[in-house]
Amino acid sequence: MTLGLRAYRSATAVLSPAAKLLLRERAARGKEDLERLHERLGESRLRRPEGTLIWIHGASVGETLAALPLLAVLLTPGRHALVTSGTVTSAKLMAERLPPGAIHQFVPIDTPAAGRNFLDHWRPDVGLFVDSDLWPNLLMSAVERKIPLALVNARISARSAEGWKRAPQTAQALLSAFDGILAIDPEVAARFSSLGARDVRVTGSLKADAPPLPADAKKLEALQSAIGSRPIFLASSTHAGEDETLLPAQDVLRKSHPDLLTIIVPRHPDRGEEIAMLCGSRPVKRRAKGELPDDSTAIYVADTMGELGLFYRLAKIAFMGGSLIAHGGQNPLEPARLDCAVMAGPHTENFTAAYDAIFEAQGSGRVVTSADIAALAHRVLSEPSTAAAMIEGAARGAAALGGAVGKTRAFAEDLLARHAHA
Repeated sequence: MTLGLRAYRSATAVLSPAAKLLLRERAARGKEDLERLHERLGESRLRRPEGTLIWIHGASVGETLAALPLLAVLLTPGRHALVTSGTVTSAKLMAERLPPGAIHQFVPIDTPAAGRNFLDHWRPDVGLFVDSDLWPNLLMSAVERKIPLALVNARISARSAEGWKRAPQTAQALLSAFDGILAIDPEVAARFSSLGARDVRVTGSLKADAPPLPADAKKLEALQSAIGSRPIFLASSTHAGEDETLLPAQDVLRKSHPDLLTIIVPRHPDRGEEIAMLCGSRPVKRRAKGELPDDSTAIYVADTMGELGLFYRLAKIAFMGGSLIAHGGQNPLEPARLDCAVMAGPHTENFTAAYDAIFEAQGSGRVVTSADIAALAHRVLSEPSTAAAMIEGAARGAAALGGAVGKTRAFAEDLLARHAHA
C-alpha cells in the first residue's frame, strides 16, 4: 500500500465517528434514504444468499442500468447478485428493474470499518465495478480478502487521467486491485495503460447492448393524445448552461413550425423550476406538477425521473444534453434504439465511439450554435426522407457497437472459475 493510500485510510478512520451525523444531514436534504442509513455503514438486515454471489457496483442510475443486461446473462441457477449504488434515485430504479435473484444495497461510505462490515457480511465471489467509481478503502479491503475484481464498462476522461498522473504510485496501486480493466474504447484503454493498469482490454460499452428504455403504455397514450399531430423538438438530459442556446433555437424553429412543441428533459429534475423561469414569456407546462401540454404550450419541461423512454418514442430527433458544455454528452444510444435521430454539441467525449458511429451513419448530427440546432431540426421536421434516413442511420450506428455484454460475461466467468479453484 502506498504512502498516499495509508494516509487516506488513516484519515477516513479518524473521521468515521462523524459519519452518522453526516449521513443524517444528507438524509434531511433528500440525498440519503433515512430508513437505510445502516447500509451506508456497511451493515445489512438481509441475509447473504447461499451459493455464488456476484457483486456489481455502479455509482448511480446510468451505471446500474448499464449493468442490467450483464446481470441477465450472469444470473444462472445457483447464483445471486448484489447490486450496490450510492444514490437514492438509483435505488428506486433498481427496486423496479432488478430481476429475481438480485438484491440492491447502498454502497458503504469509504471508511475502513464500513468496508470491512460490508465485505465480511456479503463475502462476494467476484466484484464488477461499472465505469470508474473507485473507493480506495473498499477496493483495498476486497484485495485483502482475495476477492477477484474487474473494472467493466471502464471510462476515464483525459482530464482525470492527467490528474491521476500527479500521483502515479497511488493510481497504479488502486488500478492494480483489478484483475482486468475492460475499457469502452481504445482511447480509454490507452489512458488506463498509461496509469500502470494491468490487463487492459477493449470490450466496448455495455450501454450498446442495453434494451430500449421502457415506457408506461398509459402515460405514452396520454401524452400522444395531448400532443396530437404537433411537431416535436426534444432536448434530452440537458444541463445548466445549455438552455441559453436551446431556447433561442426553439424560437427560430417556431417561425417555420408555429405549432411546434419543445420538450426539455433536464438531467437533474430539480432544475425544472429554473428552466421554466428561463422560458420567460414562452407558455410553459411542467410534468413535475402533473401537467400535460395543451394547444397553447410552447415548452413542456419534463422534470421527472425515469421517463425518457416516453419522449424518445414521441420525437423524430433529440438533442443530447451535456454536449454544449464541457460535460461530455449523455448516452446517444438510448434515442437511437427508439427510432429517434440524434444531434449533439461539440463535447461528446463520454461516448466518443457511440457518437462517431451514429453521426457517421446519419450523415450529420454535430451542432454548435442555436442556428445549427434549428437548421438540423427543421430539416428533420420538414423533410420526411431526411428524417427517415437519419432515424435509420442512428439505429444502424448503434447496432454496430454491440457485443460488450458477451465479452464482459466471458471475463467474469473466468474470474469466477479461477476463484472457485483458488
